[in-house]
Amino acid sequence: MEETMFSKELNEKLDKYHLLNHYFYKAWNEGKLNREIIKDYAEQYYQHVKAFPRYISAAHSMCEDLDKRKILLENLQDEEKEGADHPKLWKDFAIAMGSDGEKIENVKEEKFTTDLISNFFKNGRSSYAEGLASLYTYERQIPEIAETKIRGLKNHYGVTSKEGLEFFEVHKAADVYHREAC
Repeated sequence: MEETMFSKELNEKLDKYHLLNHYFYKAWNEGKLNREIIKDYAEQYYQHVKAFPRYISAAHSMCEDLDKRKILLENLQDEEKEGADHPKLWKDFAIAMGSDGEKIENVKEEKFTTDLISNFFKNGRSSYAEGLASLYTYERQIPEIAETKIRGLKNHYGVTSKEGLEFFEVHKAADVYHREAC
């Protein structure tokens, strides 16, 4: 898909805020975090991954264009595919880091997690444009983040199992399509 001048300028501005520039991701990829920190992160971030299909639903419900809704529906179906739904895949990663299913489901949300989830819902429910912008800003980064996390997990944290890496393997490919569809 050819990049328009608008999307080129938008992407250049968004690149300044890419998550791979954040100190946490840099430390992860350099092996400077311990497994306990990544486990805690995985338990918190699961709450976001679990809510993500509903962010898509919020944007979908605000969209009046049938063709655009179909694209969002396809994304939603990818997120909740039976047997490989993304919350399950993330939970498998958290377990590979040393958590357990009950802890993941019942973890006390930290304020930053609650704020992240609230902001995604606020944007999705405000308007189709805001919901789509929120989804795009996030999903456009995911393929590169997934690739980098896989490398860091293998090289520094001993995560090599299919279950431990599958969330990232899926997103390395799927979100290339999702960002182009936006």
